[in-house]
Amino acid sequence: MELISSAERNQLFDSCEHGAFHLELRDDYSVPVEDGPYASWLRGEPLDHSYMEPWTQLVRRVTGAGKTMRRVRVVTEPHTPYIQWEYVTAHVNEEAGESVRWYPRHQLPEGLTFPVGGNDWWLFDDSIIAVGHFNDSGRFIGNELIDTPAVVADCVRVRDLLWASAIPHPEYKP
Repeated sequence: MELISSAERNQLFDSCEHGAFHLELRDDYSVPVEDGPYASWLRGEPLDHSYMEPWTQLVRRVTGAGKTMRRVRVVTEPHTPYIQWEYVTAHVNEEAGESVRWYPRHQLPEGLTFPVGGNDWWLFDDSIIAVGHFNDSGRFIGNELIDTPAVVADCVRVRDLLWASAIPHPEYKP
């Protein structure tokens, strides 16, 4: 399996024509750029969102070009500390132009199976998937690109199903 970096994946946001959708299925992420801000938040210190600036700049550029950026977070309730932190920072994504929705794991449709082995993924223009892969300690290691029509169709189906029922961030009260 060949993996590309986050920077290489981010180029897909600029090259896509219509937009991107992200499905998040993990209750904890080990993203190095977040380690310091997350640890500070756990200590009860004021939030400093400056670490998100590269992402929010990307979101503003993409949505400013008329493309959509959407995200569904499938989460366990009660939330892990990491998901609690994501919840209190999600408004920054939304203010930049990304639509964030939440889906409580216990409310998922019975029998729903997630494509690409239950990994997180980005879907670009309903034509290519960037599947996130993580190592054993939970650190992100890269994205695998998949454009197999049947796999893409499976992701489109799951996206449409979850997006229609997920709770918009402003309305979600964990």
